[in-house]
Amino acid sequence: MRSSEGNRNAPACHVEGDRRAAATVTAVPTALLDPASVLTVLGDAAAAIAEALAATADWGEAGTRPGQHHSDLAADAAAVAVLDAAGYGVLSEESGRHGADRALTVVLDPLDGSTNASRRLSWWATSLAAVDGDGLLASLVVDLRHGTRYTAIRGGGAWRDGEPIRASGCSELGDAIVGLNGVPVAHGGWAQYRALGAAALDLCAVADGTLDGFADATTDELGPWDFLGAVLVCREAGATVFDAAGRDLVVLEHSARRIPIAGATPALADALQRGVRPDLP
Repeated sequence: MRSSEGNRNAPACHVEGDRRAAATVTAVPTALLDPASVLTVLGDAAAAIAEALAATADWGEAGTRPGQHHSDLAADAAAVAVLDAAGYGVLSEESGRHGADRALTVVLDPLDGSTNASRRLSWWATSLAAVDGDGLLASLVVDLRHGTRYTAIRGGGAWRDGEPIRASGCSELGDAIVGLNGVPVAHGGWAQYRALGAAALDLCAVADGTLDGFADATTDELGPWDFLGAVLVCREAGATVFDAAGRDLVVLEHSARRIPIAGATPALADALQRGVRPDLP
């Protein structure tokens, strides 16, 4: 278990881990990785995704692999084209790794919550996280159902539709409203819970105080595209986020899986881990 003290300043304490995770990324002139410019490209990719989805008639499963929808494939192709043209590498849930030798990699989930989207349940998103030689640089998560946009820049803050956001500050599990992925073995002691079906949006809801925490009750089912865009939003909004098994969250391998836990405060995040994942140290 991560101690509350160890997570009190989450953005700073994860920098070294981010460096290790991004160690293979080649350095380039700083001007080419200006966070504002990167966010512009991420916005262009999100816009391309929205256009592709608007033109997609069949949102059902594609038959390519379990859980992959026609909408996933259309959105992915649109986003990868934009990111590749900008000179960025990509790690995508749908199409894997592109341009692994490039200085900046965008971890992409073109349609997080695609099952929700296929059923027109109102919780699905695009998530993009830009990773440079020092880790998470900038991110954009777009709520595709409601149009809400979450952005974050390393060391620069987090925003919802251009307005600064902060986590709720809740520290007591018994007072907390939490989001869950998967089914926990028992009630974890929270006040209420929601299982909404799109981890990127669940985590952004922690960042802006809509939820107090988030816990993944599965074992290594979430890939980096599911959470990295929102991890930077959470950390820049003052929330604590870590992997329940103590591993770095920033990873650029398609096969990698993690168990993210998030809390508005370090104390709440630790309590959530104890309540949902008592099997992990």
